[in-house]
Amino acid sequence: MSVFQSLKAALQPHPQSTALHIPDEITAPAGFEALSLSRLTLDDQKEWNELRWSNREWLSPWESGDPMHGAGMSFAQWVHRERQGEDAGTGVVFMMRFRGSIVGQLSLGAISYGSMRIATLGYWVDQAWAGHGFTPLAVAMASDWAMVDPEGPHLHRIEIAILPENRRSKRVVEKLGLDYEGVRRKYMYINGEWRDHELYVLSAEAIGESLTARLQS
Repeated sequence: MSVFQSLKAALQPHPQSTALHIPDEITAPAGFEALSLSRLTLDDQKEWNELRWSNREWLSPWESGDPMHGAGMSFAQWVHRERQGEDAGTGVVFMMRFRGSIVGQLSLGAISYGSMRIATLGYWVDQAWAGHGFTPLAVAMASDWAMVDPEGPHLHRIEIAILPENRRSKRVVEKLGLDYEGVRRKYMYINGEWRDHELYVLSAEAIGESLTARLQS
């Protein structure tokens, strides 16, 4: 088999690893704030839109975009696309919830199976709740599900790419002890230009039994 064929096989979804088995809710263990993760639904439209609008200035420096300037999607189209991704096993978007309200968002995407079993992870939090520890907790909860939960996709590697000046986001991965692997040049299209990103990585070997437990140590 050629190198090209091997890489192609690694990037294709494994035939036995299609639909993601996503729980109705992932809840923080005892000893943490009552944060939960639940997947995006049509019922979230009003609350999500209001939250994004109120955080538009807070989030705009980190906003990714489409370099091809394609047509936008309605909320319903976005939810439909996410259901397709879940069925294909390629990704899921979680709402971070606290006391019944959305306080942020976490996405696990670009999932590949085969010989790689890898995904990218991204997140944002409501400015009003920044500094409460919700983001590292949410990343740990999602990573535990994706890597060690018997019902999760059994990933081997999760990557988080961060703009060099985004100190808040870097504090999240530093708090969780993720490994820094260097800079990816012109990695993502942000606010009208291709930007370098710093890459932080979590592996199955490093996560141990639980990344969430690391926050308690």
